[in-house]
Order: sequence, then C-alpha cells, then structure tokens
Amino acid sequence: RCSGIDFEIIIIDDGSPDGTQEVAQQLEKIYGSDKILLRPRAKKLGLGTAYIHGMKYATGDFIVIMDADLSHHPKFIPEFIRKQKEGNFDIVSGTRYKGNGGVYGWDLKRKLISRGANFLTQVLLRPGASDLTGSFRLYRKEVLEKLMEKCVSKGYVFQMEMIVRARQLGFTIGEVPISFVDRVYGESKLGGNEIVSFLKGLLTLFATT
Repeated sequence: RCSGIDFEIIIIDDGSPDGTQEVAQQLEKIYGSDKILLRPRAKKLGLGTAYIHGMKYATGDFIVIMDADLSHHPKFIPEFIRKQKEGNFDIVSGTRYKGNGGVYGWDLKRKLISRGANFLTQVLLRPGASDLTGSFRLYRKEVLEKLMEKCVSKGYVFQMEMIVRARQLGFTIGEVPISFVDRVYGESKLGGNEIVSFLKGLLTLFATT
C-alpha cells in the first residue's frame, strides 16, 4: 500500500542466529538498496551503539526506532507521524499504558513487574510520558543525536533515560497507544539480574536529574 511517505529502512543485525540478515538481503533485492539498508555488525554490542550505528546512515529528518521481531507492528507508524505533525513533537513514544494500548503474550508476573517498574519510575522521575521502557518511538533526528550524547545507561534503563533526558532538555513528547506482542521469534528474558540493574539505573537517574 502506498503511504505517500518517503522512507528508508535501516536494519541493524548484531550477528543474531535467527536468519535476520538472510531475510534482509532478500528484501534488499526486492525493494532496492536505497530503501532497505542492511548494516550488520559482527557481534552484540548493545542497543545504544546500535542506535548510533543506524543514525550514521539515516538520511531523513525523523527516525522511527522499532523491534524487527513483530513485537512492534508497523501499522502504528502512520499514527506516530500524524501525532508528530499534530503537535510538532520532538519525540512520539508508543505507549502500552494509555488509551487502547496493551501487552499480549506476557504472563501475570511479567505484567506486574512492568507495571511496577513503570509506576516506580513515574513516582521518582515525573517523566511526562506514560511508558518509559518501550522502544517503539519516533525521534526528530537532531534530537536523537543530542540525546545519544547524554545517555549513558544500558539495558532497560536506556529507554527510560532517553525520555528523562528529553524532558530535562526541554524537548516535547507526544504519545500514541500501541499494542505490544511479546517476541514472536526467540526468547524474552527478564531475570533477577535485569531487575537489580533496572533499580540501580533508576536510582542513578533519580540522583542525576
């Protein structure tokens, strides 16, 4: 379907064994290397550096960041663009916690941890956005570049820090309700280590913002 939107899709693959690169290469053949840009890296180097790596190749004024495992549905992208135009926002964040947003495929424990983490963050940081740990977002390119210079966190806290720093720097944030479907391929992991590092990161942000 023709969206009328000028776009490019940049795929960052950190040597994952799930066949991402092969699929991307097929898409590149179909749609052309001007539309599908496969930019792999030899090994897993973390989310923050993946953002920086992708930004180097982005030619547009806005960047949409999303998971490519179908957890984030592309149907929400036009809504992100509409919302950005509506309020001339610097960031549009997908939210699972507002309107008809939601999560599918999580057990009760995972939902409770996510809700609890979000509630704790709202109380401590007053971030001005309802979903802090999601990664489905639209950024004005220059704003994303500025945020990447400021953000130092790893893991779950990284997404949170992006929003907190954005608020600190006076950038505007709009929200679009999204449905998040837990990983269709592969495993999602959320163990004790992740929870401890999340709490440490949260307290560090609280102390430094």
